[in-house]
Amino acid sequence: MTIRPAADRGATETGWLSSRHTFSFGHYFDPRHVGFRALRVINDDRVIPGAGFPQHGHRDMEIISYVLKGALEHKDSMGNGTVIRPGEVQLMSAGTGVLHSEYNHSDRDPVHFLQIWIVPERAGTAPRYEQRAIPRAERLNRFRLAASHDGRDGSVTIRQDADLHIAVVEPDRTAVHRLEPGRQAWLHVARGLVTVNGTALREGDGAAFTDRDRDAAEIAVTGVSEADVLLFDLA
Repeated sequence: MTIRPAADRGATETGWLSSRHTFSFGHYFDPRHVGFRALRVINDDRVIPGAGFPQHGHRDMEIISYVLKGALEHKDSMGNGTVIRPGEVQLMSAGTGVLHSEYNHSDRDPVHFLQIWIVPERAGTAPRYEQRAIPRAERLNRFRLAASHDGRDGSVTIRQDADLHIAVVEPDRTAVHRLEPGRQAWLHVARGLVTVNGTALREGDGAAFTDRDRDAAEIAVTGVSEADVLLFDLA
């Protein structure tokens, strides 16, 4: 396990956006941190009331948004207009190209969300959109599949051999993920304090799990405070 401390991430600060970048993004570039396997971006974004990202384009990227607090309003050139709330997973598979905007849905409260980019296995596919609500009970003290290559167990379908699992872990409770041989993982603590296989991690910290060519491994996440945790299981 290799830890990526929250304090070492890149930063963007504007009048309306406070963002932290686990991997190189925009004006922040670190050659040691340009992604992990197919995982390209984890941006930890906080947007003030009424503000957001005006319409802009993407292509050939699997983009996942996960709201931690508040509500995020989405509009795109495929005709989708939705609001994403805590516990919901949004997928925009950009494919050959899509225009979209993302705004704080509230004029009173900030929104806190993660924007995640995963490189697709193949370029030039048709754009598509999915959104799923995952009840708290299904992710409480266990890892619940939220995104996968085959859309199993009610997850959104991404065009890459990658699984995203999410969990809410209560104090002194443990969620466990088994990492099979040949797979690698990235864990992101989105909120709260945890220990991971006995090592303390705080909000914003990440951890890479590598060198699993021969042996399976367990990733055990125990809550110190209540915590939201994302785990990417990657080829």
